Amino acid sequence: MTLQASSASASILKAIAMICLSTFLPAAPETVAAYLAAHAGTSKASTLGRRVAAIGYAHKLAGLETPTDTEGVKATMRGIRRTFGSARVRKAPAVAAKMLGMVAAAPESLAGLRDRALLLIGFAGALRRSELVALDGADISETETGLLVTIRGSKTDQERQGVTIAIARGDVACPVKALRDWLDAAGIEAGPIFRPIDKAGTVRGSRLTDRSVANIVKAYAARAGFDASTYSGHSLRAGFLTSAAGKGASIFKMMDVSRHKSVDTLRSYVRDAELFKDHAGRAYCNVRPKAWDSRGMSGLDCRCYGVENILSVATYIACGPFLKRPCIEVFVCLLVIG
Repeated sequence: MTLQASSASASILKAIAMICLSTFLPAAPETVAAYLAAHAGTSKASTLGRRVAAIGYAHKLAGLETPTDTEGVKATMRGIRRTFGSARVRKAPAVAAKMLGMVAAAPESLAGLRDRALLLIGFAGALRRSELVALDGADISETETGLLVTIRGSKTDQERQGVTIAIARGDVACPVKALRDWLDAAGIEAGPIFRPIDKAGTVRGSRLTDRSVANIVKAYAARAGFDASTYSGHSLRAGFLTSAAGKGASIFKMMDVSRHKSVDTLRSYVRDAELFKDHAGRAYCNVRPKAWDSRGMSGLDCRCYGVENILSVATYIACGPFLKRPCIEVFVCLLVIG
């Protein structure tokens, strides 16, 4: 959890405490539980979980007993997760094929050049939107084989030790060329790389916000014919990792770019890319079982009719020789053919 999230969560609780004409710290477990219950229907379980962590951390800093460790608060959070669910809403990854469609929709304007560079650099570097808008000219070094990009700080690098990643050149949609085209057109030599453009077409000296990145991704997803509501700024990072996993890239090479601290976190992208690889149900598709009844039923085409019907065909294949003919016909014809 970031310091910003902690600060925001603590501020919300402080405001509630002031309204109740009570002091902020220490907070009674009953007060925290009541606060969580009051916001259960309007805030996600993950959001409330961060607020609980922020409240607990604030008490620890003050040397006070932590109300969030009590069973009442824990039981309230468990009830909220059971009632409203705690599954994360995952946005669609902008995989390589979709990314090509998105950048192809970029107009030949100053804003189009910026957006094309932003999409390709964000994708090729598996960058978080906050990392993308934080890039300065001094963070980029161009080489014969691509770009060396220095990430000064990130979600997993709160102490800003920094790390350098490589972005390779491309043949169809090259992130290196796209960035160079944007910088040359905008006349940017130093300072923020991705900047807002006003209505007069003037490039400003400030940075784009991370919210702007999400809006740009959604806009180009819509232009390419995709459902924009399923895309976000994270779609660039997720798209790179899903595409790399689909091409069989080493998980450790993927970590070199994504900078994930945990293999378990990265494994979810690999799993998504390989859901249909060597699928167990593939054996039941495109099979023509030989019929065993006396009327010579043959050529039964076993397509993917769903779990129940696949099981019906499997039972037919396995038990056909031992069943009476009427049973076979009813079982197979009703559930598979009909």
